[in-house]
Amino acid sequence: METKRKALGKGLEQLFTNEHINFDNFEKDIVRNASKNDIKEINLDEIRSNPYQPRKTFNEESLNELAASIKEHGVVEPIIIKKSINGYELIAGERRTKAARIAGLKTIPAIIREFNDEQMMEIALIENIQREDLNPIDEAKGYQAIIMKLGLTQEEVSKKFGKSRSYITNLLGLLRLPETVKKYVENGSISMGHARVLSKIEDKEKISELAERIIKEKLSVREIEEIVSGNSEVKKNNPIIRTKAVINPRYQIYENTMRELVGTKVKISNRKVEIPFDSEKDLERILDILNVKIDD
Repeated sequence: METKRKALGKGLEQLFTNEHINFDNFEKDIVRNASKNDIKEINLDEIRSNPYQPRKTFNEESLNELAASIKEHGVVEPIIIKKSINGYELIAGERRTKAARIAGLKTIPAIIREFNDEQMMEIALIENIQREDLNPIDEAKGYQAIIMKLGLTQEEVSKKFGKSRSYITNLLGLLRLPETVKKYVENGSISMGHARVLSKIEDKEKISELAERIIKEKLSVREIEEIVSGNSEVKKNNPIIRTKAVINPRYQIYENTMRELVGTKVKISNRKVEIPFDSEKDLERILDILNVKIDD
């Protein structure tokens, strides 16, 4: 195994450890160590997408711009592929491949390397997260696939991808949203902040109803938080009515800090700390974050 890792190169060795990873180092390492004989012109019709590619939608304008550049300058950097039963599967370079097709190319320069399914999954997710932002739902699905396939904990995933533990927890929580609401998040009708608040609600019908109101009434994240917590009542086509309470400024800082940690709204008042939860599973999640161990 050590011999194989050394043959992969420093960038690849880093890629497949649990340490923080950098996709640019990985791809540059492969290209830098490839000889001229390693770069082949491969028929585009023989290349299929990485089956673990988390991105389901690509920016059409961005692809057309890249296609125009390819028409003028050609494909500057080769893609990376692996041999499969029928042709080849993409390891890195999905956008270049799509743009090359748009530009009318028949072949594309490629470096052929061998990777297993686990490595292909990691590469696809890493490339998308570090190269071009995924929408929150696709990103969450990517992390979920990594967790299920590799058996990693959320803590291990957070370290591997350079994200906070609360970020991973909140992102995965979006997958509990109804399908229609996920679509709103995917197309940008609802922001990540809105979606995070909605994901804490157990009632699916209420989630869908609030999602529609966010879009129609252009409600802010703060307004939705107040509606969910019951601190304000928002009526259709009417101004927002809030009951303002005097809040200790330091309490507000503590509340915001704890909310980022546990992924749910925290209230501190009258010498009490209140952490609401939606279900027993959500409670277990919060206890896990707070490192509270319960003996069975």
